Amino acid sequence: MMKNLKKLTALAGICAVTVASLAACGQSGTTTETKADTNAAQTEAGSQAAESTADSAKDTQAASEASADLNGSITMAGSTSMEKLANAVAEAFMEKYPNVTVNAEFTGSSAGIESLLSGSVDIGNSSRALEDSEKQNGAVENIVAIDGIAVVVNPDTKVENLTKEQLAQIYTGEITDWADVDGDSVPIVVIGREAGSGTRGAFEELLDVADKCTYASELDSTGAVMAKVASTPGSIGYVSLDVLDDTVKALKLEGVEPTAENIKAGNYFLSRPFVMATKGEISEQSEPVQALFDYLSSAEGKDLISSVGLITVD
Repeated sequence: MMKNLKKLTALAGICAVTVASLAACGQSGTTTETKADTNAAQTEAGSQAAESTADSAKDTQAASEASADLNGSITMAGSTSMEKLANAVAEAFMEKYPNVTVNAEFTGSSAGIESLLSGSVDIGNSSRALEDSEKQNGAVENIVAIDGIAVVVNPDTKVENLTKEQLAQIYTGEITDWADVDGDSVPIVVIGREAGSGTRGAFEELLDVADKCTYASELDSTGAVMAKVASTPGSIGYVSLDVLDDTVKALKLEGVEPTAENIKAGNYFLSRPFVMATKGEISEQSEPVQALFDYLSSAEGKDLISSVGLITVD
């Protein structure tokens, strides 16, 4: 009896050892499989990341090579109101394409289109819509931004708002004193731009006072108008929205402030296109000129247009 009991005890011990061994083997196999799966996933993720990095590097290299390959020059002339935009575009474009030179002159809208049509420049900058005669001679109107025309007065002027009719009467000489529009009794000094200016053309057309204005001074640049109004008591002038600063006071028109938001909403009536005209379609121009227009229509270019206070063309 004792012998049989010892045999049974021995068998039980052997079985226990065997079960434990099998369990350990199963656990080891599962762990190995898990580690293998994890390693495979990590390898795949690493491979995808490497591919993504490689693709990004290829894109960067391709862009860099394209920038390096593009070379030549771009000449533009025209609107003084577009000076801030033109200079910003030229600087950013030359930084992006180091082998391209962009030169801009500011001679007035009409003079810029004349230079374009004569073949003197690649782009004619105009702060007004092109005339039919200019289009008939080959100029193509490429609108790159929308600008508002702000009516500015000397900071000491008490008036804050004018109606469209009052503004027209001031510029045609029917109203000559600020007292007539709820201001102090101070003579109004009417400042404007020279004949041929895109700003003047757009202002007079939008106000329906073309060839009817009576100016005390006709100045040849936006900066000159700003300086004259800032330093002359009782003065009034018009300038591009993007050059406004605290040296002058911008008036509300029909109760509406001159802001990009109001212009986009169609609530502010003094607005005009900024045109970069080409002789023929953009597709017919040189590679640098085509690249410039591609840049202007890109997200980067639109950000630049917005940064100088203009409204992008969507």
